[in-house]
Amino acid sequence: MTGQRLWRPTRRRLTDTLIAALAPVAACSIALGGLTTWAVQDNAGSPARIAVTHGLVFLPFGDPRETATRETAAFFRITNSGGADDRLLKVTSSATGGDATLSRHRMAGGQAAYGQTVDSVAVPAGGSLAMSPFGTDVTVRAKETWREGDVLPFTLHFARSGRIKTLAVVVRPGTVGA
Repeated sequence: MTGQRLWRPTRRRLTDTLIAALAPVAACSIALGGLTTWAVQDNAGSPARIAVTHGLVFLPFGDPRETATRETAAFFRITNSGGADDRLLKVTSSATGGDATLSRHRMAGGQAAYGQTVDSVAVPAGGSLAMSPFGTDVTVRAKETWREGDVLPFTLHFARSGRIKTLAVVVRPGTVGA
């Protein structure tokens, strides 16, 4: 073995190697810790779990035979107890004579507000959506036959959860907190 030198680890080489290996090991440890926490909290792979409650429909004021006063709003409380986000895509009801429209109301300054049609509404994982006259609602056309206390069927269509059937009670605006 003439002319060949044996490789020997030096303190400097060992230190450099350990520092180079530390970054990927630390990243893997953090990722594993996060995934473990997520799994322990029962969110690992859990789908959206949607519940729809507190359905209300406002009874319009005025002459029910006039088409101008037949447009009103429906409100629901939507809760997602699952681990995945979902989206409300549309709402239908046989009681309203057709599709309803998702809309969002915004303040335009002062006492003025305007409604804007929206294609869908997010329902975050572990969160909820409380529809109200001051935010998101469902615009529907009231029928002449509606009376306070009537119960109307609705179907809410979600991107992940599919169709969920629910009921909404017809109320006068201001009689309950919508």
